[in-house]
Amino acid sequence: MNKLLSIGILTCWYGDYPWYFPYFVKSCAYNPTIDFIIITDNENVIPDKPDNVKIVYKTLEGFKVNASERLGFKVALETPYKLCDFKPAYGFLFPEIVNGYDFWGHGDIDMVYGDIRGFMTQETLENHELLTCREDITMGTFSLYKNCQQMNNLFMKSRDYEFVFSNPDHFCFDECNFLFRELAYGNSILDFPNNIQSMTYLAVKGQEDNEFRVFFDRIIVQGMSDKIRWDNGLVIYDNQFECMFYDLIEYKVKCEDKKAVYPIPDIFYFNRKGINKKSFFKLFYYKIINQWKKNKNSGEIAA
Repeated sequence: MNKLLSIGILTCWYGDYPWYFPYFVKSCAYNPTIDFIIITDNENVIPDKPDNVKIVYKTLEGFKVNASERLGFKVALETPYKLCDFKPAYGFLFPEIVNGYDFWGHGDIDMVYGDIRGFMTQETLENHELLTCREDITMGTFSLYKNCQQMNNLFMKSRDYEFVFSNPDHFCFDECNFLFRELAYGNSILDFPNNIQSMTYLAVKGQEDNEFRVFFDRIIVQGMSDKIRWDNGLVIYDNQFECMFYDLIEYKVKCEDKKAVYPIPDIFYFNRKGINKKSFFKLFYYKIINQWKKNKNSGEIAA
């Protein structure tokens, strides 16, 4: 049997950890064969941090200096959000971190992982050099690159990368330069040659030219939903489909009760009300029953 291919996923985070962070950490613990490396200026102790969540302390200014030195030109990095454009360059910018991993990736913390290895299998990794989690774009939230010079330097094949990195504006370089709607309609990103050559462009072009192999497939769930359960390391949608992770980018804004419930349970549900131990439908049922009992006890309902 071949040795299990190693994976290290890098995330940069600056400032306080958000309310949903403990759920992210919990989901990392259920992926013990993958390392999750957080580059941050936050020195607070992370409760219940598993060994595979590793912290690298670096200020935003330190990131900027390192990137400028490594790339050979001055980069523009005034706000943490701009880091999205730099994600595909992490393998090049941090060789001391990715050294030793067969694959490195970039991710976020506004997500809860399911069983990553259940989707990023040994066979899948062996047959691809770049892997992502949607069928139409390379996702900044999760993409993996084979740890080799070709893939670590892939971002440099974009005619626009120096412009993107030296400009303070956000260009969605890690994904598709904001062509979400056009690609969702089935267009090819190669049909937009005048746009910034993003990582999706490079991935599609590289695969078309047989330079490397790309894994495109929708294996995640996004948006606001009452049908998502995290169950002992699995993300289950509608009691039918297993997903690799739940992207919280919309949920974290729209849910009503923005707080974590300790200790983080082994099963929890994502509801509009907040993250709960019971499903939305059970909560609604209990609310109706409790209100009925309250009305009965107050004499509003005949015994």
